[in-house]
Amino acid sequence: MRLGVIDVGSNTVHLLVVDAHRGAHPLPATSHKRELRLSEHTDPDGSISADGVQQLTTFVQECLTIADDQGCEDLLAFATSAIREAPNGDQVLSQVHAATDVKLEVLEGHDESRLTFLAVRRWFGWSAGRLLVVDIGGGSLEFSAGIDEEPDVALSLPLGAGRLTRDLEGDPPVAADLKVLRKQVRSDIARVVRDLHKVGTPDRVVGTSKTIRSLARVLGAAPRGDGPRVDRVLERDALGELVPRLAEMTADERAALPGVSASRARQLLAGAIVVHGAMDLLGVERLDLCPWALREGVILRRLDWLDT
Repeated sequence: MRLGVIDVGSNTVHLLVVDAHRGAHPLPATSHKRELRLSEHTDPDGSISADGVQQLTTFVQECLTIADDQGCEDLLAFATSAIREAPNGDQVLSQVHAATDVKLEVLEGHDESRLTFLAVRRWFGWSAGRLLVVDIGGGSLEFSAGIDEEPDVALSLPLGAGRLTRDLEGDPPVAADLKVLRKQVRSDIARVVRDLHKVGTPDRVVGTSKTIRSLARVLGAAPRGDGPRVDRVLERDALGELVPRLAEMTADERAALPGVSASRARQLLAGAIVVHGAMDLLGVERLDLCPWALREGVILRRLDWLDT
């Protein structure tokens, strides 16, 4: 079947169309995305602004047209932390549904973590053994760990790269603010380290997300054009050396680095601080990168449901 998935994230809203059936590798057919940055289209109380809602509605309508043009038989739509945490999140969902007839399903943080874990498990297979997965988005940081397709532990922390960047002033950011941010990040992660360790030592530690891929690319990982099956890693020591370099750069200077888009350059530093903190506190020397994440997890779960 041809399946469309609309992913409403904190930074990007993305339509992915895939050809897939139960037991097969989902093959991407087309992709359409826009960086709406809903988490920045907010009123003083944190509600998503009228302009943000209008832009989201317009884009969802575009996605519907593309999905029809591409012959999609089914369409899934989900949203993560930007709408989940907005005081007017329910109102936003209602407005989008009234204008487009698309019902966005809001995923809780632990469900994001569980579905991402499923995607990573399917990508690496059973031979990977016990997995520990680290995934950072614009609004949240997810950890999951286990030996099956359903993780033994799935956690979500409000440590997204975009969220933390909004608290930083200056370009480059003020050193004192970065010190406070580093302390906050490590304190929050330290509270969940025991939960992750008590389910067993991982055989493989995996990183997903655009931020982790960008950091790996800056440090010499293969470019996207080499394909998804090329081995890519992010090493803790190299990342630790990169963080102070990023802290001295302006957003424009970061955007000139390989694999870093202008739209994500500003939040790359906060993302690096979070990922390095996680690796350090968890005692992880390297992350193996996985090209599949939440969207693919949603697709795989949908195919499992169709089979039953």
